[in-house]
Amino acid sequence: MPDDDDFPTEFKVFRDLRGHSQEALGKRLGYDRSYINKIENGKKRPPADFVRKADAILAAGGLLYRAWESDRRLEDQEQSTSDSAGIGHGLINEHEDTTLAYNDGEFVITVQRTLVNNSLEPVERYPIRISVNRYPDQPDRYKTLYRNDPLLWEEIQLEAHCNGEPMSWQVKADHDAIKELYLLFKNQKMQFPLYPGETAQIVYCFRVPARKWGPWFQRAIRLPTKKLTVTLDFPMDLSPAVWGKETTAAVYQMPFRTPIHRIVNGDRALYVWTTDDPPLDARYRLEWHFKADPEKENDIVQISPAQSMADLGIVQVGADILAHTALPFDLPAEAAEARRVITELHTCMARVQNVHVFSKGMGVAAPQINIPRAAAVVRTAAGELITLLNPRIIDATSEFDKQYEGCLSFFDVRGMVPRPLAIQVEHTDLNGTPHITTFQRGLARLVAHEIDHLEGRLYTDLMEPGVEPIPVEQYRGTGHDWKYH
Repeated sequence: MPDDDDFPTEFKVFRDLRGHSQEALGKRLGYDRSYINKIENGKKRPPADFVRKADAILAAGGLLYRAWESDRRLEDQEQSTSDSAGIGHGLINEHEDTTLAYNDGEFVITVQRTLVNNSLEPVERYPIRISVNRYPDQPDRYKTLYRNDPLLWEEIQLEAHCNGEPMSWQVKADHDAIKELYLLFKNQKMQFPLYPGETAQIVYCFRVPARKWGPWFQRAIRLPTKKLTVTLDFPMDLSPAVWGKETTAAVYQMPFRTPIHRIVNGDRALYVWTTDDPPLDARYRLEWHFKADPEKENDIVQISPAQSMADLGIVQVGADILAHTALPFDLPAEAAEARRVITELHTCMARVQNVHVFSKGMGVAAPQINIPRAAAVVRTAAGELITLLNPRIIDATSEFDKQYEGCLSFFDVRGMVPRPLAIQVEHTDLNGTPHITTFQRGLARLVAHEIDHLEGRLYTDLMEPGVEPIPVEQYRGTGHDWKYH
């Protein structure tokens, strides 16, 4: 995707893929957990020797170093643009208006930026990156796809204009899935540098076959920007569903703060999202799912929500382990084993959160990652992590409500489940000390759902007679917390 920040993403994907916690990987690399966290959040750029060592430890086959080198080159290009422009930031992006449209097996991306030269020197070139990744959470498939079918300059068909004049361009890097270049403020007939105080409207357009794209589009803020608008333009007959999440220095991955507006224009569905004054280094990612026309499947291979969870290591419904009671821990004698299971649960949770936004909170139980032990982790809607060892519900209120729930082990549907509004749970810490905690409302629902898994139940076992789960496409609660009166 254009201007994606590759190294932090690839680093986190490989850490999760190899099953390392931030703390464990940090120790092997000679750094603390905080340093690893800053790298994954894009707040810290590591040195080359760190990247080479991480590449070897995580068996990334050189992909991490290539991603790091690619990011470094782009930063150098942007810095040279600012330096050549003189003082201050050099360029200011007054308004960026980007459109991604899908038609007949091809994505067409049009980027329009209104740039102001806020310096004392003329600007002669502007760096851009075109980056594609069909399998962001499957690095092995990513490498295989683009090694065998690389992104080609000929198929991109890049065109660029400045204030209506064609722009020449100069290649800076040519990789299988990444193209980096300068847009030049000139063409074969004339030069038109952007002088201090002047404004220019740059428009560039390129194409990518659907087989090389992925169901997401990301914008990274690399220049001071006053307004950002992104539009996704899809055929209505594909029944698209669109959502978005953002990453900034202050917060790691959360739903967009402003809504995505849907506009129907004939046989097209437009999804328009805008934000003002986005902070530098923020990343905004729109994702989509086509409830696909079968005739389009050769163009876009749709992965169902359940399959995406299976690919992330979540055991799916029908597996024998989901129907049996999990074995409790003998604590503190099995404290080391309990720590190992908890680490694996947190690692899996991080993988899942990287591909889906859980506005209501989420949880994972050990049987869901094929470990038959009585442990679960829950993440609240506010981001608090709760670890449960040997939990069991010892009391519940007589008051209950009905809400839709989803389950990572069959994520294609949502079901209406009655549950108590408050529960008391007895659980154990690593030292073997018992505790009793009261959970209420949405958190009670999350905790009860995970305890059900440890007792061999699914939420479908609790649904009222005659009530069936609905397809996730019909569910309208995505992106919202549960509602209580």
